[in-house]
Amino acid sequence: MSAPAFDRLFRAAGVTGWLYAADIDTGHDLGHGADDPMPTASMYKVPLLVTLARHADAGLLALTDRVTVTSQDRVSGPTGLSPMLDDVTISLRDLAYLMIAVSDNTAADKLLAQVGLDAVNATVRALGLDGTRVVQSAREMNDSMGRDTGHAWPFVDPDDIAKLSALDPARTNRSTARQMAELFGMIWRDEAATATSCAWMRGVFNMQVWPHRLASGFPYDDVAVSGKTGTLPTLRCESGVVEYPDGGRYAVSVFTRSFSTALNQPRADAVIGTAARMAVDHLRR
Repeated sequence: MSAPAFDRLFRAAGVTGWLYAADIDTGHDLGHGADDPMPTASMYKVPLLVTLARHADAGLLALTDRVTVTSQDRVSGPTGLSPMLDDVTISLRDLAYLMIAVSDNTAADKLLAQVGLDAVNATVRALGLDGTRVVQSAREMNDSMGRDTGHAWPFVDPDDIAKLSALDPARTNRSTARQMAELFGMIWRDEAATATSCAWMRGVFNMQVWPHRLASGFPYDDVAVSGKTGTLPTLRCESGVVEYPDGGRYAVSVFTRSFSTALNQPRADAVIGTAARMAVDHLRR
């Protein structure tokens, strides 16, 4: 696949795009801006999940440990515990499910409080992902956007978008398309944690509910797509794994920044799946 082919595809959808795809078992790969630092939005929850699993492997916590989420713990967001009104007592593994499957910000911050930012960054360093860093919680990310613009969501004015530190990889949670895909490859090869923990994480990623990005490029009953999305104003991204019935498995990460600041952009969502499919088709050939 040529760079101009991806450029044309992304431009037709009204975005700039970055991509990396790799055959998990052979290492054959394909990239387009794959090493450019990018804000990860909610995809920072992937190294957080890996850190939680590694803590469980080390006996520092049990995934069945239960915590209570109170109104003071709640972080703004439309899914999971975030919009709920009453206290909830829940296990760490069920918080992890909510964090990944529906990108629950409250669940993520409760788990981050359990393991700590330093531990998450120690995990990515131990895995050789030196371009990946987690520097803020979901609450801190949300609060930064209000401070930067002087008002609450939505942020659609181009002048507001230009002010957002959450979109600056030097000041927010960050990674690259290559390293996000590499992290998924490690989970699928049982290298990110113990085999038992990696199997659990694969199951959680397979339960993500959003079908409009990566999965949209693979509309087949016998092809499994597992992953984690991320969304901020003008930023849409997803990383994950595509598994074929013949045993082929491919780690893919796609980031996009839209030219328009509109909140609803179906073409910008769908091109993530289209680009991933093009890359995987190339690797399968």
